[in-house]
Amino acid sequence: MLSENKTITILSVIAAVLFVFAFLMVIFYAPIEVNMGLVQKVFYFHMSAAWVGMLAFLMAAIFGILYLVHKDLKWDRLIASSVEIGLLFTVICILSGMIWARPIWNTWWTWDPRLTTVTIMAFTYIAFILLRRSMDEPSKRAQFSAIYAIVGFVTVPLTFFSARLLRTIHPIIFGSGEIDMNLNQPMLTTMFISLGAFTIMYVALLLQRAHLMQAEDDLMQLRMHTEIDADWEDQADA
Repeated sequence: MLSENKTITILSVIAAVLFVFAFLMVIFYAPIEVNMGLVQKVFYFHMSAAWVGMLAFLMAAIFGILYLVHKDLKWDRLIASSVEIGLLFTVICILSGMIWARPIWNTWWTWDPRLTTVTIMAFTYIAFILLRRSMDEPSKRAQFSAIYAIVGFVTVPLTFFSARLLRTIHPIIFGSGEIDMNLNQPMLTTMFISLGAFTIMYVALLLQRAHLMQAEDDLMQLRMHTEIDADWEDQADA
C-alpha cells in the first residue's frame, strides 16, 4: 500500500506531465478552428476546468450522502475540500470563458443562460464556504455541509442542461444545438488529454486538501486538550 503522501506525489507528477503534454498538443497538434480562429484553443482548458468544477460538486454531494450514512468526519473534510476545489476551477472556467468570448461575441460577458446558471452555481458554493466557516461545532458543521452539498448540487445539472434546453449563443460540444462545435480527431484527442490532466490534478488536490484539514483538526483538538489540562492544573494549584 502506498502512503497518502506518496499517492499525492505520484498523482501530482502524472498530472503535471499530462498538463505539459496537453499544452504542447494545444499549441502544435490541435488545428486552428475554422470559424473561431486561434482563440478557440482556450477551449481545451476552459472545457476541462468546467468539467472538474462540476465533477467536484458531484463528489461533494456523494461525500455528503456518505457522511449522513456513516457520521464520519473524514467525509466532511472531503466535502469541504471538494467544494473549495470545484469553486476554484469554476472561477477558472468563467475567466477563461471571458477571454474566449471577447473576440467571438465582442463582449467579455453576456447574460446568456449558460453564463447565468454557472454564476448561480458559483455563488451557491461561495455561500457554502462562508456559512460553513461561521460554524465552530464540528458535528453541526458537518451535518450542515452534507445537506447543503446534496441540495446545492441541483445547480450543476441546471448549468449543464441550460445550453441544451434554452436558446443560447454558447457552443455545445456534444449533442445537437443551434451552435455546435464540430471537433475533428486531433481536437478530440487534445481535449481528452486535457480532461485527463485536470481530472488527475483534482484527485491530487482533493487528497492534499483533505489531509491538511485533518492536520488542522488534529491541531485544534491538541490545543483544546492542552487548554483543558492547563485549566485543571490552575484549579489544582488554587
